[in-house]
Parts: sequence; C-alpha cells; structure tokens
Amino acid sequence: MSTLSDLLSQPAPVLLDGAMGTMLMSAGLNPGDSPELWNVERPDEVRQVHRAYIQAGSQLILTNSFGGSRVRLARNGLDARAFELNRAAAELARQEADQAAHPVLVAGSIGPTGELLQPYGPMSVEQAEEAFAEQAAGLIAGGVDLLWIETMSDLNEVQAAIAGARRAMANTGREIPIAATMTFDAHGRTMMGVRPEQAVQALSSLDLLAVGANCGTGPAEVAQVIDRMRAAAPQAVLVAKANAGLPRQQGGQVVYDGTPEVMARYAVDMRSRGAKLIGACCGSTPEHIRAMAEALHSDA
Repeated sequence: MSTLSDLLSQPAPVLLDGAMGTMLMSAGLNPGDSPELWNVERPDEVRQVHRAYIQAGSQLILTNSFGGSRVRLARNGLDARAFELNRAAAELARQEADQAAHPVLVAGSIGPTGELLQPYGPMSVEQAEEAFAEQAAGLIAGGVDLLWIETMSDLNEVQAAIAGARRAMANTGREIPIAATMTFDAHGRTMMGVRPEQAVQALSSLDLLAVGANCGTGPAEVAQVIDRMRAAAPQAVLVAKANAGLPRQQGGQVVYDGTPEVMARYAVDMRSRGAKLIGACCGSTPEHIRAMAEALHSDA
C-alpha cells in the first residue's frame, strides 16, 4: 500500500477530492442537518460520494467528518456520539479506498468548532483541544492514513487541533501525519486577520506534512495565497483546495460558477505555482475532479 510520502516523492501532484457537503445535499441532505449522521444512517450515500471521487481520479479522499467535533455536533444534539460518528466516517472512506483500482489514501477531515476561542469567545484552548482529541481518536480508530485540519481562520484553533490530534495519537499509540489548511478571503487574510505568510511560517514550525489553503472565494484567490506561501516558505509542501468559483442563487439552490473546465485550468495553474496537493472544495463534484485529473495528466 502506498503512503503519502510515496505519493509526494513522485513528480506529479497528488490529486485530492472535491466537496462532500455539496454532494450530500444533492442526495437529499437538508440544510442544517448533520452530514456526519449520514455516516451511520445513510452510509451507502456517503460511500457513493467517495467512490465517485476515486473513480474520477482522486488519490486522497477526505472523510465525512468536517463538523465532527462534539462542539459542532451539539447543534444537532449529537455531541455524545462524536467518537462513533468520526469512526464511522473513517471506516466508510477506508472501505472505498481499499477497494480502489489505484492507490488511495484516507485523510480524516477536522474542521473548525464554529466557536471563537478566548479572548474573542467563550471557548478555552483546552476545551478545543479536548474536543479535537476526541474527534481525532475516532478517525484514527476508523483507520485514516493522516489527519486533515481544514478551513481554519484562527491560528490558535489550528494549534489546538494539532495538539488534540497528537494527544489522540499518544493515547492510541499510532503516529500518523497531519496536514493543515486555512481559508482566506479576497483581501488575502483569514476571518481572524491571519496572512498567508503568517500561516505558513507558524504551521511549518509544527512538524506538519503539508500546509496550505482551502475554500475561500475561488481559484484566483487561492492562487495568490499559494504564491505568498511559496515565497515565505519555499520548502513547504503546499495544499491548494479551492472552491469551484463563487456561489449564486439559482432556482432556489446555491450553485457555483466554476465549471469543470475552469477547475481543470486551475489545477494546472496550481501545479505551476508549486502546490503539491491539489483538489477542490465547495461546489465541486466528481466531474470537476475528473477534468482536473485529465488536465494534469495531459499537460504533464
């Protein structure tokens, strides 16, 4: 079985997957409902999303656990099931990865708690770390190959997630890599004012496998972030996982303006800018990933 180090040692970039929430909503998930609950109530739909991305060419897939901390799950009264739902998320992705025709790794998705940390909000760093440790423990128990901290805006929360992940590893006796990405707006800062240079320098000192940007306002904004991160930390392994353009309302639904062709050009552009792990975020589908895979292959 290939490891992430094996994939990273190859000249070609590692192709990630696309959006999970977008796909589950198209399958019937209602706004405000917990996607993580589908890991136990509608596992076939979750597995189908993973399978579609793998068939489109993804070499690394993220678990359906973005909102899987007990803090975020509490919004739907599911906080007591955090370990269970994260383990199930990992197991579903693991099953599809193990059956794939090409090597596929599973990354345990860990998103923000949705709460501001002190002094800006009520949550202490220790409370956040405990919640992330529980989530990471469930993902590790389900068999992930690495932990993937994403869509963060506060460096303190990223650091709490990393500390929680390492606490879970110590408790389980299993060491796996960690990657972390933050999300930046059109002004080149996160919601909490973190600049790409600050992010990559701070995170590069924490012994992470890869760092970068995800979500945001689309490919153009992520391109600027990758350029600035590359200039600030030339040796960093960079992640680019942009939204499929900008969202808009159409027929009562949210749609994104980034077509598969747009995202194919984005993938080639990200490679030229030095990103090593390239994928898509909100609004993307297996069609986008397939176009990206074909573009990266034909333009190699």
